[in-house]
Amino acid sequence: MKGLPGAFYAGDTVRVARALLGKLLLRRLEGTWAAAVICETEAYVGRCDKACHAYGYRRTARTKSLFAAPGTAYVYFVYGMHHCLNAVTEPQGEPSAVLIRAARPVFGHDAMALRRHGRPWEALSPAQRRDLLNGPGRLCQALAIDRTFDGASLVDGPELFIATEAPELGLLAARPRGIRATPRIGIDYAEEARAFPWRFLWENTRPR
Repeated sequence: MKGLPGAFYAGDTVRVARALLGKLLLRRLEGTWAAAVICETEAYVGRCDKACHAYGYRRTARTKSLFAAPGTAYVYFVYGMHHCLNAVTEPQGEPSAVLIRAARPVFGHDAMALRRHGRPWEALSPAQRRDLLNGPGRLCQALAIDRTFDGASLVDGPELFIATEAPELGLLAARPRGIRATPRIGIDYAEEARAFPWRFLWENTRPR
């Protein structure tokens, strides 16, 4: 598998957040692949965004991956129970990233369903299928993404990629239309940054 090149992530974070919609999120699980199409993202820009963990270039043990090369994974743990996957953006040293908020499963459905609900895909209810990867914590649980991936390359993998194609699986990235931009979720503390329209949704893409 070949991930998107680092140059894809090196530009403006808000642009990258929108461009990631429709791309394939690929995870190798116990010798087999699981894949999902990204359908919701949020941009975070450290130099000006009070919602970003590295706002004002604040560097800590938790945020050091945000300063890494574009295309690096930034994975953090929140509320004592959820992991969240981010793709680092902009030139190295500029702490910015895109949060992968939701996706639609397209390959390896059973592997993801078993991790979320302990049952194969066919045994899930319509609501469980619809919400399988709906939310960053659910997505990371289904794809077994945790802090061990913090600082890993999304370009070179080998266990986690974002790509435009997966020839071995017969998959291609989608070309989303009808993208909607809204303010981000759960950042009431971020003052004026609460209103930034940096959440992007490709609607009507999750399974019914």
